[in-house]
Amino acid sequence: MSENYSARGGGVERNWAGDNNLIEIGKIVNTHGIRGEVKIQPWCDDPYIFDELEYLIIDGKKYDIVKNRMHKNCQIVQLDGIMNMNDAELMRNKIVMIERDAFDLPDGRYFITDIEGLTVREESGRVLGVVDEVIKTGSNDVYSLKDTFNNKPILIPVIDSVVLETNVTDGYITVRLPNGLIEEC
Repeated sequence: MSENYSARGGGVERNWAGDNNLIEIGKIVNTHGIRGEVKIQPWCDDPYIFDELEYLIIDGKKYDIVKNRMHKNCQIVQLDGIMNMNDAELMRNKIVMIERDAFDLPDGRYFITDIEGLTVREESGRVLGVVDEVIKTGSNDVYSLKDTFNNKPILIPVIDSVVLETNVTDGYITVRLPNGLIEEC
């Protein structure tokens, strides 16, 4: 497939729509300064991951990262082809994506998008529900389950003593719940 440079914005165009290989990693929330920098609110565990990236995908276009830095819990990023505040303003509220294989996750680490939708079951095989949301608490994540066996919300702490196995390929998480964590029917 050939890539064409866009006349506006400097990004490389490609049809990324429906590409399951893309991961949302943040949102452009504002401009920064007059030289076309954008302020990105990171949606990742480690906002410094931007330091390892060479490009971002925004609205189906690939933009090379010229430079970036952290500033007040956001990334300030200069993108190739975004030359002034007017260009940067057009990027406001856009979702920032990257190809999944741009990251080499260590064993036991998963993309949140891969965890959401997994079936959670106990060691006995009893299905508790489906992960609806991953809540970031600071000390550990918490899986919020929907479609639960007792029709009540279930919150599962993501700690080694509770989450025994995560199998993204086969679509399940096996847990050992502490006594009293869930209300039985």
